[in-house]
Amino acid sequence: MANFNIVSASDFADKEVMQTNSLTGLSILVVEDEVLLRKQIVAALERLGADVTAAGTLQAARQFIADLDFDFALLDVNLPDGLGTDLLKEKAFSANTGILIATATGNVAGAVEAIKLGALDYLVKPCDPAELPLIIARARRVRQTARRDEHVRQSDGASEFFFGLALSPLQAQLEKILAADRRMSGAPAPVLIQGETGTGKTTIARCVHQQGPRAAQPLVEVNCSALPDSLAESELFGHERGAFTDAKTARMGLFEAANGGSLFLDELPSLSPALQAKLLTTIEDHKIRRVGGNKPIEVDVRLIAATSCDLKELVVAGKFREDLFHRLDLFRLHLPPLRDRGEDIVRLAERLLRGLFKRHRLPAREISTLGAQRLVHYAWPGNVRELAHELERAIVFEEGEQLQFGHLTGAGQVAPAEAALPTGAWFNERFVFPPEGFSLEEAINRIIQHALRQTGNNVSAAARLLGVSRDYIRYRLADPKAQSPGGE
Repeated sequence: MANFNIVSASDFADKEVMQTNSLTGLSILVVEDEVLLRKQIVAALERLGADVTAAGTLQAARQFIADLDFDFALLDVNLPDGLGTDLLKEKAFSANTGILIATATGNVAGAVEAIKLGALDYLVKPCDPAELPLIIARARRVRQTARRDEHVRQSDGASEFFFGLALSPLQAQLEKILAADRRMSGAPAPVLIQGETGTGKTTIARCVHQQGPRAAQPLVEVNCSALPDSLAESELFGHERGAFTDAKTARMGLFEAANGGSLFLDELPSLSPALQAKLLTTIEDHKIRRVGGNKPIEVDVRLIAATSCDLKELVVAGKFREDLFHRLDLFRLHLPPLRDRGEDIVRLAERLLRGLFKRHRLPAREISTLGAQRLVHYAWPGNVRELAHELERAIVFEEGEQLQFGHLTGAGQVAPAEAALPTGAWFNERFVFPPEGFSLEEAINRIIQHALRQTGNNVSAAARLLGVSRDYIRYRLADPKAQSPGGE
């Protein structure tokens, strides 16, 4: 149960998401001097929804480039007034325009030169206009990769998640989501991940993507809380030239960069109400509109959202759109805090330590019995992120053959008096029975409930902790007279 390996990406091979050939919303410049071929190319692209501008000479092309921004440009090499590659040498296009070269048979050397100057691809004339969508789709993927590389943040890319016994319900829910993905032929539904800061929401998001039907496609990660309000819309949806003061060229947004794959929006409630409304429209229509633009652009993106807040409470407080919440709430994953994972904390710590010892090239050391008790009893307000920090601190500064975690005995300790007790010394000797008497049945039930919480409601694991049979636990849970009225 330690390693996340629910299903391999190959299980989705028969239902691999296909990239659409639609060019809706894309602006394309066609520079071709052969009138018939130019008309054929323009007609083919317009049938797929592209906004096409056509030119027959370099001079006409320069005029269009000065006035308009283009997502792509298809340039013939030999033109009446010069070479199409001259536009590349002049750096006439913005860096956000993808360049394709059309060259006659026997002039491949000119196409190679164009590639060196920054063109994305080339096709040999005479060409079939029906091939253009495939060539543009290939060039589009190159641009998406460049946009993602521009955005990518430092990350170790880890996608393994330690579940253990305590998180077996979470693992079961994740398996249900992946099973639903296999059954759905269209775009996978959004996934909502909730949990305190540091519980591993980003890692779970990577698991959802990498074990899902889009594993071979890109995953773009965005921390919404780090996006200034003035730039968030442009960053997510892109902008056209002149949309605002600094918009000197058109720019692809991260929704377009994630097209065909998944977009992970961490700390989603940080987005303004206006952006929440635009996000809802995108989820429902599968289209985006760049800032300053009036053309819808089709996008095929699997949305994964995460928050450390309770979205229901934010909806009640009027801080999050109710309609967006319901749209996101089909597949929900809740990550409990580290302090509720019981003995799994020790097993997770051992796993993290193996990586830390390897990274720092230090000899491995075990966790002492007292150190394990301190890990379990500490409150971990920073969750797994704090655990990793404290483990690193211990291997650097602690001496001795075993790790003791003595620095965890102060503030933040859930039960400091009990943390140093030897194994088995769980009973409080200072307890005094009340004069009115004591309910042993209620005490037994509270102990059972505590064991179930520690094991994530795993009856078999709770029975092992208590040294009883599973049937005994089930009997206590099924008998109303054995239920505790107050719980723990």
